[in-house]
This record gives sequence, structure tokens and C-alpha cells, in this order.
Amino acid sequence: MEIRASYEVGRMLGSGEVIGEIQTSWDELLDYGDETFDISFPPVCNVHPSLTLNVAIVQTCDNQDGALSDSLVDCEIIRDTDAGHSRFAEYMTSKTVSYLNDAAEHFQLVLNQYSVDRPDHATALTNLAYVRLQGYICNDLQGIDSTISLFREVLALRPQGHPDHPLALYNLIRALIWRNSKEPTAFYIHEFVELCCKLLPLCPEGTYFRRTGVDSAVDYAIGECNDLPIDASDEGIHLRRNVLELCPVGQKHRPKALDKLSWALRSRFTQRGNIDDLDESIQFRREAVSLCPEGHPDRHDYLNNLAVSLGHYRFIHQGKLNDLDEAISLHEEALRLRPVGHISRDVSLDNLGVALLARFNKHHDIDDIDKAISLHREALMLCPPWDLRRDTVLNNLALALKTRYGESHVKEDLNEAINMFRESIRIRRHDHPERHINLRNLSSALCCRFTQTRTDEDIEEAINMCQESLAALPSLHPDMYLNYMRLQETYLSRYQVQRNYADLSLAVENFRLASRHPTQGLPYRIITARNWVTAAERYNHTSALEAYNTCFDLLDGHLATRPSTISRREAAAAFSGARSLPVDAASCAIRRDDLRRAVELIEQGRGQQWSLASRLRSPLEDLESTNPHLAHTFLELSKRLSDAQYSSGNTDRAAADRATTEYRRLARQWGAAVAEIRNVQVFSRFLLPPLYADLQAAARRGPVIILIASEYSCSAIILPTSGEPHHVPLPSITLTDLQTLKDRFTRAIRQTSRMNPKDSRTDLIVLLRIIWDEVMLPIVNVLEHVLKLKRHSRIWLCPTAAFTSIPLHAANPFLTKADRSGKEPCLEDLYICSYTPTLSALIRSRRMMKQRVHPSFVAIGQGQPGARKGKALLAVDSELELVRKLVPATSKRTTISGDAATRAGALEALQENTWVHLACHGKQDPTQPYNSHFVMRDDHLTLLDIMERDIPHAEFAFLSACHTAVGDKETPDEVIHLAAGLQFSGFKSVIGTLWEVDDAVAKHIVEAFYENMFKNLKDGAVMDCTKAAWALNCATHAVKTKVPLEQRIVFIHIGV
Repeated sequence: MEIRASYEVGRMLGSGEVIGEIQTSWDELLDYGDETFDISFPPVCNVHPSLTLNVAIVQTCDNQDGALSDSLVDCEIIRDTDAGHSRFAEYMTSKTVSYLNDAAEHFQLVLNQYSVDRPDHATALTNLAYVRLQGYICNDLQGIDSTISLFREVLALRPQGHPDHPLALYNLIRALIWRNSKEPTAFYIHEFVELCCKLLPLCPEGTYFRRTGVDSAVDYAIGECNDLPIDASDEGIHLRRNVLELCPVGQKHRPKALDKLSWALRSRFTQRGNIDDLDESIQFRREAVSLCPEGHPDRHDYLNNLAVSLGHYRFIHQGKLNDLDEAISLHEEALRLRPVGHISRDVSLDNLGVALLARFNKHHDIDDIDKAISLHREALMLCPPWDLRRDTVLNNLALALKTRYGESHVKEDLNEAINMFRESIRIRRHDHPERHINLRNLSSALCCRFTQTRTDEDIEEAINMCQESLAALPSLHPDMYLNYMRLQETYLSRYQVQRNYADLSLAVENFRLASRHPTQGLPYRIITARNWVTAAERYNHTSALEAYNTCFDLLDGHLATRPSTISRREAAAAFSGARSLPVDAASCAIRRDDLRRAVELIEQGRGQQWSLASRLRSPLEDLESTNPHLAHTFLELSKRLSDAQYSSGNTDRAAADRATTEYRRLARQWGAAVAEIRNVQVFSRFLLPPLYADLQAAARRGPVIILIASEYSCSAIILPTSGEPHHVPLPSITLTDLQTLKDRFTRAIRQTSRMNPKDSRTDLIVLLRIIWDEVMLPIVNVLEHVLKLKRHSRIWLCPTAAFTSIPLHAANPFLTKADRSGKEPCLEDLYICSYTPTLSALIRSRRMMKQRVHPSFVAIGQGQPGARKGKALLAVDSELELVRKLVPATSKRTTISGDAATRAGALEALQENTWVHLACHGKQDPTQPYNSHFVMRDDHLTLLDIMERDIPHAEFAFLSACHTAVGDKETPDEVIHLAAGLQFSGFKSVIGTLWEVDDAVAKHIVEAFYENMFKNLKDGAVMDCTKAAWALNCATHAVKTKVPLEQRIVFIHIGV
């Protein structure tokens, strides 16, 4: 008896291929009865095949028409099929080509007798294709394209879900692999890799089919892909993703697949500048390193590749110092794994040198640049003249020497650098893809020497080199940014010597091109725009305002990519030259007689971090009535983006990278929603920097005085309730004077804390008189004589830069009237003064006043903060009791103190009440203002805690604590302090403090304030937070005989 089998699940065409023979009698078979029995065969590929059979007697008969039963296959087809199998078996044994041809002929005959719709058509195709493939493998048949076409037809007839779909996939893969092995073609590699991705999930681990065919096909596919050059096209990256899919966790090829995909993604990043590609590349490189622990032979390669991606690419693009620090650490480990004699030691030496040079450019530690030069020299020693990397090492060493020259001005360093740049260009081929780098670097070095020697030949050669580098690249190549920068440098250097205005114009044009180049990272473009500002201001170029605008736009975009409030503040503080941009821009606009633009620029530049955060809390009443679906989409995305920014503080680098990528993805969706909103009629300026017409709404209840402290000029702009803004020059005071004044105030306040309350505050009086004479008197003159502002009207002060640390509201002439009838009035005698961090903050608070609810008042006090959290405040409990008595009984009143005044308790109280009085220690952190805090019983209640809460119904807060309205010394124009944080969270009116409060005397001001705040409040009347500024003014006047000067002027009002 012959045992015939088919690998296919469906009905067998013919009798099948003979796979074994047994001899037995019918009687022996019938003896089994209804029981099954097994037949075993010799092992195949270490698998012992067997069949389980059952014997039954079947009677067959003709039908009524005399035709054969439908279950019987046409005899001729059966004969040809069996003959084909027989001949093919003989060929496989003898390798006689005639048998192969006979087999193919028989299978072709069968196929010719089949129509496409016959159920066995795919089987007939498979038989013929399989025979032809085997002949091709054995070099007995030429050409395989027609065979591949047959297998493609089979796959089309056996789609996903067909029981023979895996076998059809495998047969096509096998044909493609053999074709590629003889005639390598990337197209077929892409195809069989993609087919392997479809086949692998259909073949469980350990199955016979998986072990005998699929695994070897997958290994071949991975190997072929690894031998392909890196292709950064979308198709090339798609291929690498497919390969990674073939390498699940635990598969031996996964680290290499991760590395290859990372290379492709990083290459695409260098071509297109999409940061998501680089982030994903770094994510894969981290995994590759994790899969190669200490002792793995390839660990040094993966460490080096991750370090380069972090330190050379992402750090340059985004400027994150922790990326650079991590890169240096990884380079050092890679170098340790590449000891003297290792083939790749020169690479690690050179790469570590490049990373140290980058760190030197940030921190200017001379040890870094010296070590970098030493590493580059050692790397050069390992690169003989014929080494392909010698030109790269020469370029990097020259760059380090030129950088050290900029620090030490040793001309030998610069001359050696120029010689090395020249040698690197000489040995680098003209068609080398990175030759433009050497040209650009030599240009920069020659320009540097020109500034010292003023040799025309140097600057002419520098310009020519840079133009040649520029011509070598397409316009959107990422390195075009650097070419524009070098060309700008050369033109500006020549202008400084020769004073040809055309050179200045060319330099400005290259500043413009570089700062707007889309493939370069925002940090470097911000620095470029800042340098553009400096040059335009220095040489009085007409592009200055354009340069300032570019700075603000780029900085806004950069901060928007930061996923947390703290990281945004750190990113802003990293640009030291950008701190004064808002005031300098306003000063520039003032000098060009464009006061409206000055107001717009000061607002756009100041408080960018508040603006970015407040965008996610924008009220949408108007949009909801126009397009409710779009409003809902925007609100949902804003919430998700806000949640992401507050949950991104992960110390795990890989997790932090993933969180940043997710934040950017949400930010893009949010940006798309904003763009869609701007397409809606009347919403064209949605969330754009406000125009003057919008900002003038801040002065609806009284003029707003913006005080501008710039190195170019100090002045004030008064926003009236209507009409054009007014400029008030302050010619007798400079930025340096203000800095000195601020320091003198600090010393004077510190001195008063050691004085008897009745002692004269002479130093403080002198300073307040200076503020009156030099700053506030010119402003008051305009308010009285130009605007005709009535006495006791409200005014708002909006100080910038050094003005933010000076008690402007307390300006006082301290003079007796000429007729001896009394004292000359001070500012607070003339007007009711309030402050606002920004114009937008005041507008936002007024707009939110529409959402008023029934008032509830909570007094929170913590006089016993616990060990090492400050001295006990003995007057806190009596202050809380005083406040409780003064608050109208018609409002809901609550007091939280002692053990109940915890961080969580205070946060809950802030959210649940509309009016808050807070008596405790307050601490402003000048270096990290978001850590500024109120001291509670258990833990600090930080500014960040407060900002994370959105409390739209909150109205008033009295902060009877120290330093609650003092800004951030790193970014002074961000006015980041506790009082501003409460206003951002929803409190429309806030009383804060500028320095330390003496709780023993503060209660006098607190008592006088609330007495005036609730005076004449009739039954049923609603408490009005807009009276706070007036009540504070009355209180400070009422306690003149009880409270020393520095404690009367410590309190300020912020908001409506």
C-alpha cells in the first residue's frame, strides 16, 4: 500500500505525492475494526512523522445517468498529476533533468485543463510552480520570474483566512529568496521581508512548519536587510520596521535590527529635521544598549551610537544639557570598552572630544577644551595618512583648537587650526557628501584671523569658501543653517572693518535665513535671532524690530515643546541674552515712535510661560455657540495636553523621552485644532499675541502704566482708557541706576528689621524720594495735566525688569508744602494703586468676574510649622480670630489652623472657597520660583501646586506671608511669584507682600483692611473683591502711627 500526502489542507488534486510504502494484507487491516491505528515513517528534519488511520469499507455505485459520482476526480487529471509527482520524485533522487521536464509537462497539462474557477486551480498552480522552483534551485532551469508569478496567483486565490494561506505565503517567500540569492535586488528584499511579517504570526513557535522552513526564511530576510546600505527614505524605514517586527524580544537579531532602524531614522532626521525621528531613533538605541549588558561583544558599538545621537544630534537640535551629560558618560564607557589596540578606539576618542567641546561651549571650563584637544590628538595618531577617517579627525581637532583660541587668544592655536582645516579639505574628495563642513569651518577660522590681522585675503577666501559650501547643498539641508551663519559672520566682520553698508545688509539677510531655517533646532535659531537683534541695535539697522519679533516667535515655539511648567522655565532661563528682550524690543519700538507696537511687544515677550499655560484654559463661550464640536475638540485636547505637562516629571530618561514625544504629538493635534478655529469667521486671531486694540481693555477701569527698564533707555508707557498710548521718558535714570536702587532697597529693608519701630527710616525715605523724583513724578504729571485723571482714581502699575523689585506704589516726595499747610501728597495720596503682572492677566481676571458665585471665606493659618521650617508665628491664631470676626456673617466662614493646616488641607480649601486669607511663612525661591511656597504643617504648598489647580470661581486672596509678590531673578520679566500664581489659578484680586512681614504688626493692617473692605456692607449685599485696592490704601493710611514705614508699604494689591 502506498501512502500519498499533500501539504495542503484542501481537497487533494490527484492521489498526492508518495511519501512512504507499507505492505500488509486486507485481513490485517480489517482486523482493526473501528479502532484507529498509527503508521510511522523515517524521521524528517529530526521530526518523526506518523499517520493515524481508520479502516472502513465503502460501497460506490453509478448514479442514475451512468455518470461517475461527483466525488471522483477526472481520471486523466489524476493520471497526469500522479505522473508529475512520480517524475518529480525520480528527479529529486537522480537529478536527471529529463525527469524534471516531464514532471513540469504533466503539471502544465493539468493546469491547461483547469478553469480559473475550479476549486483545485490553486493546487495545480502550486504543483507546477514548485517543480519549476526546484529546477531553478538546482540550476537545471533558467529564469524564475514566471515561477514567482505562479506563486503570486496562488496567494491571490488563498487570501487571509484560507487554511492554505500560510503555505502560499511561504512558497512565494521561498521563490523570492532564491531569486534574490542569484540576482540580488532590493525590491525583492523589501517584498519577502514584508511577506515574512505576515507569515510569522500565522506559525506558532515550535511547530514543524516554523522549524523546518519559516525560521530559516526569516533569518535569511534579516541577514539580507542588514547587508543593505542605510536608506533614510520612507520605504527604507518601512523595511527596517518590518525587520524589527521579525525580531521580537529575545530574538538574537533584535539588537542589530534596532540599530539599523535607528540609523535610518537618524539619517532621515538629518535630511528633514523632524525631531520625532531622532527621538524614536534614541528610544531604539536605548533598547539596543539594554539588550547588550556588560560583557556583550557589541556593547561598545551600541553605547557609541546612542551617545552620538544624544550629544551630537539632539543636544545640538534642542539644547538639553542632560542629553549632553549622558552622552559624555556613554562615550566614556565606550572608550573604556575600546582599550589601546582596539580597532575602533580612534572613533571613541574623537567622539568624546566632540562632546567635551560641546560642553565647553556651554560651561567654558578650560579643562574640557584641553581634554578634548588631547583626545583628538590621540585619535589622529591612530589615523595614518591612508585612513578614511583622518579628514574627520583633522576637522574636529582643528575645530577644538579654534575654539580654544576664542578663549585664550593664543594665535598658534588659530594658525594650527587653519592648517589642519586645509589638510582635511585636501584629502577629502570633492564629491564627499560632508566636504561642505570642512569648507565652512575653514571659512570661520579665516574670518576669525581676519578680525585680528585685517588681512583682506583671509576674508575674501572665507567668503568664497562659505559660498562654495552653500552651493554644495539643497536649500532645505539641515547644514544650510550653519552655512548661513558662517556667511553672516564673514559679511559682518568685513563690515566692521570696511564699513560698507552692503556687507551689513548681506549679514542681516543671512541672519534672517538662518533664524528661519526650518530644519534647525529652535535653541540655535533663537540664539541666531538674538545675535541679529544685537547687530541691528549696535549698527542701527532697520531690521531690529523684525529681529525682535523673530526672537519672540521662536522662543514661544521652543517653550511650547517643553512638556512641563518647570522645564519651560529652565528652557527660558537657558537663553541669558533673552532675559531683556521684552524691554529692549519695547525700547526699540519707542525709539521708532511706534508706541502701539511697543505695548504689543512688551506683552508678547513678558509672561510667556503664563501665556503658554493659560492657552490651555481659554474660555470658549463664543466658539461654543458658533461651532460646538470644534470647541469640544479644543477643550478635550487642551485638558489632555495640560495633564501631560504636569505628569512628565520622570527621572527615567527613556520614560522621559517617551513622555516628551507623546506631549509633542498632543501639541501637534492641539495646534491643528487651533488652526482650524482660526479658519472660523471672527476667530482669525484666536490665541495669537494680542493687538493694541485688545490690550487697551486692561485700562477700562483706569490707566495702566508700563514701566520699561532697558539698557537702551528707561521710560514709561501709559495706556489710557481710550485713545493713543502716552510715552513718558525717564532720562535721569538708567538700568544700572535701577539695579543699584534695587540693591539699596534690599539693604535698607534688612536694616529696618533690626531697628526700633519708632526710629526714623532715613535710608528708606531717601530711596522712596528718589523713586518719586526720578520715576513717578514725570508719570503723575502726565496723569494730572494730560489725561486729567481725577484724584483717588485707580491706576495699575505694570513694572518690568529691575522695576519689578522696587516699591513703586510707595513713591513719596516727603516734602512739606510751600505754604506749610501740610505734606506734599505721595502717590498713594493721589491714586489707588494696583499692580498687574501683564496686561493679559488683568484682562483675563476681569473677564472671569462674570462667573461669580455665592461667596465662601476660609482663613488658613500655620503658626507652628514644625522643625526646621521657620520660627513660630505667635500672632497667627489671633489674626485668624480677628479675620473671622470681621468677615460678614452672611458668608460661609471656615478657619483651618494647627494640625489641620496641611498641604492637602490648604489645597482643598483653595479650591472650595472663593475668598481666602492665608497667614503663615512664605518663601520665594529666586533660583527655582515654581518651588516658592507657603509653609504648612506637614509639607510645603508650592507655586506649582497652586498653578495645577484651575479655580475659575475664586475671587480674592490675602497673603499675609513673606515674599509672596517677589519675582524670579533668572527670568525677571516672567513675574513668577506666589501672588501671580494665585491670580493665574483664578483669583481675580490678590494682596501680596514684597518682603518679610512682621506678624506682630501685620495684624493692624489686616484689621484695618477688612474693616474698610466690609464697611457699609448691607444685609444681602455681595462681598466685592474689586474694593481690595481701595481698602488696602485706606488701611495703610489708617495705621501710620501704629506700623513702621517698611511694614506699611510691604503689602501690594494685584488684579482687578
